[in-house]
Amino acid sequence: MKKTELITQLQGVSQWINQKGWCPATGGNFSARMDEQHFLITASGCDKGQLKKTGFLLSNLQGEILGSQRLPSAEMPVHAFLYETLPEASAILHTHSITATVFSRAAQGKAWPISGYEMQKSISGYNNHTDMLLLPILNNSQDMTELVAALSETMQNHTVPFGFLVRGHGLYAWGEDLATARRHLEGLEFLIACELSQLQLQPNKA
Repeated sequence: MKKTELITQLQGVSQWINQKGWCPATGGNFSARMDEQHFLITASGCDKGQLKKTGFLLSNLQGEILGSQRLPSAEMPVHAFLYETLPEASAILHTHSITATVFSRAAQGKAWPISGYEMQKSISGYNNHTDMLLLPILNNSQDMTELVAALSETMQNHTVPFGFLVRGHGLYAWGEDLATARRHLEGLEFLIACELSQLQLQPNKA
């Protein structure tokens, strides 16, 4: 896909996420794969509802920005790791919704079991409401090397359902294209909202 077309698609998804209220202030970051060795990612400090073409930077899988002096999102190493580790991943969306952030602080443990929801079928590979979806929850860190190492360990030991939470931070979701990543993001946000509501009704479940 041409760079201009990919940027247009990213702008559309960014505006949709902004309208949902999932990236307040300048929070969040989005990316999409250009080819096997490169991806576009949002620049640091951008309002996600008003992203211009210059708000997307080209990076290689080593996390090096090409052709621009602007700084990328601080979480770029996470995107680079996922693209290098998961050849099938073509788009990554990282959001800071209130629901996901609060739930990530309330939920205990390294992963949260989700089952019994029809909406689980919005996540690729989950075809039945009785399936068990284990959503990883990583501890937050300002050191991206540390966060990537924790993510790598999680992916080696568990099946990651196209997304994970960072405690007190937000949600990452990805897919084989932007449309799928958007579906996974919306599906996970729904499931997380349901689980948070259940915790509020049954606080001992946490």
